[in-house]
Amino acid sequence: MMFDEADPLLSRLRALALAFPDAAEKISHGHPAFFTTKVFAYYGGSVKVDGVHRQHEHSLLVLVDPDERVALLDEERCFVPAYLGPYGWIGVDLTGDTDWDEVDELLDASYRRTAGLRRVAVLDSRRSRP
Repeated sequence: MMFDEADPLLSRLRALALAFPDAAEKISHGHPAFFTTKVFAYYGGSVKVDGVHRQHEHSLLVLVDPDERVALLDEERCFVPAYLGPYGWIGVDLTGDTDWDEVDELLDASYRRTAGLRRVAVLDSRRSRP
């Protein structure tokens, strides 16, 4: 496994990701992956630099809208992850100063792109409650 189960950033991310309808967690390629039918988020990724993988152990990988992806890539904390990057995924480094409301928004965007209409409707009904 390529992560520490006691990692407080993972614990925080896990709580947010598993709050989505029908969300579950599995280990994929050594990293926690959050999914329904399809994966909507990974914890940890890497970039390939000069043929060598550089790890981003404390990062979130999500699939967001192309316009949002372009905007995020202007930020130093964001990167195009190895393997998934060509399919539209983006990596966001997480730190102690992470804006967790933004992380929840990124998870929401990725969930909506992967979870299917029924699950998105359930999500919308939950989020519209006071």
